[in-house]
Amino acid sequence: MTDDPQTEELARLAVTGDGAALDALLARISPHVLRQCARILPCRQDAEEACQDALLQVARRITSFEGRSRFSTWLHVVTANCARQTYRSLRRRAAEQAGSKLPVEVVDPRRTSVIAGSRLDLLDALERLEAHRPELVAPLVLRDLCQLDYPEIARQLEIPVGTLKSRIHHARRHVRRSLQPG
Repeated sequence: MTDDPQTEELARLAVTGDGAALDALLARISPHVLRQCARILPCRQDAEEACQDALLQVARRITSFEGRSRFSTWLHVVTANCARQTYRSLRRRAAEQAGSKLPVEVVDPRRTSVIAGSRLDLLDALERLEAHRPELVAPLVLRDLCQLDYPEIARQLEIPVGTLKSRIHHARRHVRRSLQPG
C-alpha cells in the first residue's frame, strides 16, 4: 500500500469532501490498518479495536491531511497513535477493574506468549519514554514499528534527516535501558 497511486488519489479526493472517495479509501486501507495495529498490539481483539479507532480518525481528520508527505505516511502516524492509545485505555481499564475488586479474569499475555510480552514491554517502555522525552516517540514508532524510511519520516515530522536519526538513536538507547532487567 505504501506506493499505491490509487490510494493516494482516493485520499486527495477525500480531502476535498468527496464522500464516495472517503468510503472507498476506508475500505481500501482497512486491511492494512488492521495489520499495522496487530504488529503493535498482541491481542487480535485489541488490534481490531485500534483499527476501528484509526479508521474513525481518518474519516474525521482526512481534511487535516495536507499532502506534504504521502497519505500512507500520514496513515501510519494516525494508526500508530490509535494503537498506542488503545493500549493506554486497556491498561487504565485493567487498573480500574483491579481496584474495584470485582472478580475479573485478566489473562497476562506476558505469561502466554513471548511475542506478546515483548510487545507489551515495548509499549510500556514507549510510555516511559513519552513521559520524559515525547519528541523521541514518533520517530522510533514510525521507523521501528511502522518500518518507514528516514526521508519519509523526516518529511512527515518536518525535521531534517540528521535530527531524525539522532532522535531514533536516543530513543532506542532509552528503550533498550528500559527493557533491561533490574
